[in-house]
Amino acid sequence: MNPKNPPFDPTRRKFLGSCCAAVGATGMLSTLAQLRLTGALASPDNGPSVAGATDPGYKALVCLFLAGGNDANNFIIPNDTAGYANYSSATTGRGALALPQSTVLGINPKTSDGRAWAIHPSFNADLAGTNNTGLKSLFDSGKMALMANVGTLAVPTTRAQYLARSVPLPLSLFSHNDQQVEWQSSIPDKAFSSGWGGRLADLTDAFNSNNSISMSITLNGQNSFQVGKNVVQYAVSPTGAISLSGSADPKLTTSFASIRTKAQNDLLAAQNNNLFETAFAGLTSNAVADSALLATIFAQPLPFTTAFPATSLGQQLRTIARLIAVAPQLGLKRQVFFARVGGWDLHDSQLPAHANLIADVSRSVTAFYNATVELGAAQQVTTFTASDFGRTFNTNGDGSDHAWGSHHLVVGGAVKGGDIYGKMPDLTRSGPDDSGTRGNWIPTTSVDEYSATLATWFGVSPTNLAKVLPNIGRFTNSRPLPAFL
Repeated sequence: MNPKNPPFDPTRRKFLGSCCAAVGATGMLSTLAQLRLTGALASPDNGPSVAGATDPGYKALVCLFLAGGNDANNFIIPNDTAGYANYSSATTGRGALALPQSTVLGINPKTSDGRAWAIHPSFNADLAGTNNTGLKSLFDSGKMALMANVGTLAVPTTRAQYLARSVPLPLSLFSHNDQQVEWQSSIPDKAFSSGWGGRLADLTDAFNSNNSISMSITLNGQNSFQVGKNVVQYAVSPTGAISLSGSADPKLTTSFASIRTKAQNDLLAAQNNNLFETAFAGLTSNAVADSALLATIFAQPLPFTTAFPATSLGQQLRTIARLIAVAPQLGLKRQVFFARVGGWDLHDSQLPAHANLIADVSRSVTAFYNATVELGAAQQVTTFTASDFGRTFNTNGDGSDHAWGSHHLVVGGAVKGGDIYGKMPDLTRSGPDDSGTRGNWIPTTSVDEYSATLATWFGVSPTNLAKVLPNIGRFTNSRPLPAFL
């Protein structure tokens, strides 16, 4: 600190430190990175011309991250005689991880590659317990699509190229932390700088007018996906707004709590010659105000009657539905949400745990879709899954290990559902789509292509798509985007 500046009050320093820890609603973990970008607020990227809007109406994009690496080999299962025999074989297939063919749910995709497919029986799970109104019913009714074999790619890659290392590859393949960042940033071959959801928000924030809170809202802590240059992710608890620690202490009398709140606000409003400290206090003040606004909104009656599971995921999606319902009050025509559920890193005891996880996704996402229908917003809300990576086709005995390509699902009223998009791999170990010998599928659709379809639907023009997904040209020069929206 410049010695000519007045010394920073240690009490205020301690207080602001507690703000960072306590106000999860601000996205404070990314505040330090955001402060160094303050000068970029006047960037031309803020202008409406950059957004390249195709639809000025409301839209929301919901990223559901399956943390740990989902074993999508049991998401979509071969259902023809030869395919299932290979899948269930102890020597060429899944062995102990194979689901009995009598239990899987056969599907009839609108397009066919000549093979028959089924999905995990837990895709039937619903909150009513009838097991006939879960995600399987959304697929059958055309509101859910399956995206085959998606993963991080620097460029289109074949088995021969992978084995020869003749093309650039994603950094630190098979590492949880690195692949989570690469999935969420869509930049697999250089150091992480921002997330594609954050860049999307920066580009489309011009759709919003006089918005009260950020358009980027996370329901499960900080994430790479929503890190942007101008739009800061805003964290909300599944139970509602997060208040500043100590402001609402139930042990305090009403009068004393009022005195403490005034003292906090006075400290935040105090002038300081240090730019960093002033900016930090300003962000915290905004967070406190935003928290109070949301607390008022969450005190209102629920705007829908749809029931949600009491699970973490169910409550995250329930809160997202509430925030979608009040978007007009918040001045928002575009919102980007992030939800996350862990537990997918199943190296052992996989079958029962995986079934429970899929059942939770089925119940929660179906409830969320039903709530958007009740709100009249189903056409304007798209939910998609993402995960660290896929898992090996063969088993390690009682589970599976880290792999590469994985299958995903997309749900919403605008989704061209009832179909499998992209290319399902050749499920032959050491075959043309295996990067090794264990069924480690080389992605046939990149994260960039998957994300580009979502971003285009959200309102990004083709000419501006590279601003959100810098590597997209490496793929679209030779093939079209998957058309699930």
